Amino acid sequence: MRKIILAAAIATSALGLAACSQKAETETDEAVDAMAADAEAATDAAVEGAQDAAATTAEGVEAAADKAADTAEAAADKAAETAEAAMKAAEE
Repeated sequence: MRKIILAAAIATSALGLAACSQKAETETDEAVDAMAADAEAATDAAVEGAQDAAATTAEGVEAAADKAADTAEAAADKAAETAEAAMKAAEE
């Protein structure tokens, strides 16, 4: 009789442990899914931030290039005016 009660107690314990293991596995799977979703959201945010930074940098480079072209054009115009004035002075 003791062996039957002992066997029943062991079987009950094993079933309880199996139920806990299934619950733990389910909770672990849910935690892994949540971490994966968080990682994906963080990656998406980082990519978006990098794209915004690249666009801002490109706009800054374009503005600097436009300013440099304008400055070079003004310098060329000034040099042409100076050369023309020098030619007129040499003719006199």
